[in-house]
Amino acid sequence: MSDNPIKTHVDGHILEVTLDRPKANAIDLATSRIMGEVFTQFRDDPDLRVAIVTAAGDKFFCPGWDLKAAADGDAVDGDYGKGGFGGLQELRGLNKPVIAAVNGICCGGGLELALSADIILAAEHATFALPEIRSGTVADAASVKLPKRIPYHIAMEMLLTGRWIEAEEAARWGLINHIHPADALLNEARKLAATLASGPPLVYAAIKEIVREAEDMKFQDAMNRITKSQFATVETLYRSEDHLEGARAFAEKRDPVWKGR
Repeated sequence: MSDNPIKTHVDGHILEVTLDRPKANAIDLATSRIMGEVFTQFRDDPDLRVAIVTAAGDKFFCPGWDLKAAADGDAVDGDYGKGGFGGLQELRGLNKPVIAAVNGICCGGGLELALSADIILAAEHATFALPEIRSGTVADAASVKLPKRIPYHIAMEMLLTGRWIEAEEAARWGLINHIHPADALLNEARKLAATLASGPPLVYAAIKEIVREAEDMKFQDAMNRITKSQFATVETLYRSEDHLEGARAFAEKRDPVWKGR
């Protein structure tokens, strides 16, 4: 439907998700629920291996929560749908790579959405902030995630003051991976997605589960779970055709053909 705020496009094993909700690509409850359905389908579709999340236009990636919708009755503690706000940051069992292509202003819940991706690319003019402090509320997901992603004092400054940072500073602190000219951003995201889509999906799944589950574990405890086959994705990997294919391809000096099974 033309009025659907979420546009999707599939190219081979790659899903592109575009937030298209003029004027600023803010997310209300209905949009969040649609996004949850889209990312759940991505998670569960064996033919899809990588997702790109971006937004329409060249000014806004996403400013987060739609305050106009809130004024019209959307409750801040309402039903965001599967995966929580934006459909991504609380989606369980998402063991596929996600790339965020940030094409402009990225703040509040929009920054939290970007933080839910595995790799963040940004246009040269993109800017980042957590301005919730100025409206007397808390950037809840960012308060959990940001101090684990960038230096603690920088994260706290952003949370406590709401100050804006440019793409260059965001890259310096490791908040984003790469900066690209605005007119090249999506193509660069697609190139990266194609590289990932050609890789071993079962290995990606194992990496994502290990990283996610080990975040709050001691190193040896995490290693013990791996060696005892207590991660489902690792167990699947080591019993898979792809695991044998990797060894065969190496021995035969050829590129492996990954089937995801």
